[in-house]
Parts: sequence; structure tokens; C-alpha cells
Amino acid sequence: MTFAPLPETAAWRHLDARTGFEVVRFQGRRIEGCTTAVEDGLAWIVDYVIDVDATWATRRARITGRTASGTRRTLVEADGAGRWRVDGAPAPHLDGCLDIDLESSAMTNTFPVHRLGLAEGAGSAAPAAFVRALDLGIERLDQHYARVPDEGGRRCYDYAAPVFGVTCRLVFDASGLVLDYPGLAVRER
Repeated sequence: MTFAPLPETAAWRHLDARTGFEVVRFQGRRIEGCTTAVEDGLAWIVDYVIDVDATWATRRARITGRTASGTRRTLVEADGAGRWRVDGAPAPHLDGCLDIDLESSAMTNTFPVHRLGLAEGAGSAAPAAFVRALDLGIERLDQHYARVPDEGGRRCYDYAAPVFGVTCRLVFDASGLVLDYPGLAVRER
């Protein structure tokens, strides 16, 4: 499956779970973004620079989080074959993951959609290195994407993240950027 070229920038407004905004700039295989929000009475900012390879597997992510309690930074690196390092130390709990998924970001759903290239009716597990917004803690997130028939020219995937009890239909544009993530974010630009 092929996708249209990515725009130079994109933006999402957070919904329901939090109030805030995410803005992203695409530079080839480098993605730079910032997301800000108020969630459960706590304000936070997460800046990120993520590099992906030609297959859309995550290779490196530099993430900075800021809250009232201070600033945190983490460097996450992957070999493209499912082995990870966090701040230079091996992270075997992430073995087998090919994508990074930021709790603060709707954009990171782009990675598995591009990488998997699912045909209509096909599905796949897509475990990810999941980075928490408040403390930048990193854990394994088992998730699943299944391509369903397009709706109005938009690509649709049934998404599941059992650990969070999440099942929903994600709607993407022709570039493979999420337009609607129910209860989390909607694309503004």
C-alpha cells in the first residue's frame, strides 16, 4: 500500500481525556513535535524528535518532558530489528517492538500504519515502546491494527490496546496521518 507524501506540518487538538494541542513538523525521516496538555489538573509539555528508517521502524527518539516538578529527558534507540536501549542501557522488556508510541501524541499512530502497509481485511500485532507523558517512563504496549474498508476515501483501522481496555476505529488521511482518534484527538491541520 502506498501513501501520499506527508505534509510539512500537522496539528491535532486533544479531546475528552485531556485539553491541549500537538504540532508536528516532518523533515524526511525525522519528525519533530511538541504536545501540551492539561490532564487531571496537571499541565505538561512533551517535545520530541523521532527518527525512523525507510521501513518506518523507529530508530531513535529524543524526548523532553516538562511539568511543575521539573524537566526530564530520555533517549530511546532501536536497532530496527526489535532491540532497544533507553538512555544507553539495554531495555529487554521492549524486545520485539518496532515502533515508539508517545502517550502524549496522536501522530505516533502513523508509524505502524506505514510500516505494516496492511491491505483491506488484514490485521497485525504492533507492539510499541510506550512513553508516558508525565514521567517519560517506558513500557511495552501490546496493540493491534486491522485494516477495514475505507470510509469516504479515508483509510480506517480497527485499533485495540487491551491493557488500557481501548478498542476503537481510527481514521487516517491519504498520507497515513490520523484524522480522528476517538476520545483522544482530532486533526486540525
